[in-house]
Amino acid sequence: MLSADALSPAQGLGYLAFAFGMACFAQRDDRRFKQFMVLECMAYAGHFWLLGQATAVASSLVSVARSAASMHSRSPWVAAFFIALSLSLGLYLATGWLSLLPIVASCIGTTALFLLQGLRMRLLMLLGTLLWLANNLLVGSIGGSLLEASIACINTWTICRMWRASHARLRDGQPPVP
Repeated sequence: MLSADALSPAQGLGYLAFAFGMACFAQRDDRRFKQFMVLECMAYAGHFWLLGQATAVASSLVSVARSAASMHSRSPWVAAFFIALSLSLGLYLATGWLSLLPIVASCIGTTALFLLQGLRMRLLMLLGTLLWLANNLLVGSIGGSLLEASIACINTWTICRMWRASHARLRDGQPPVP
């Protein structure tokens, strides 16, 4: 359940992650999307550390590295490395079913960032967002819950904008943007 201490340092870092996440998912440019994601994940790592959520910390730190790496590589082998790292750390640190949510979300995000782009990437990221939202509501993360609920809305809005732009290109006889 959500913590009553809305002004604690832990929640403050959650609010910072919220701001970076809003900027991240409003981006239509994949590179800027990934740059803001690095900042969001860094703030999230500190937030979950202060909340005592070890698997969420590990998933956030892996997400920092994988988001940065995904700006320079689209290799399935690099994606496999980050998925294996997420699974290994997560399973080592897991204390119950709840701690599995960030692990699965991290693996979904890795798949999206390395193997997909454009609309497909954002659609898979939306699934990961919904898993993080469930985690955050259950562990008492105010900023994180607001972040993931808002990301779901902003990402859906961006997906709609990108879908409309792609279909407008088709109407004009141009190939769609992936």
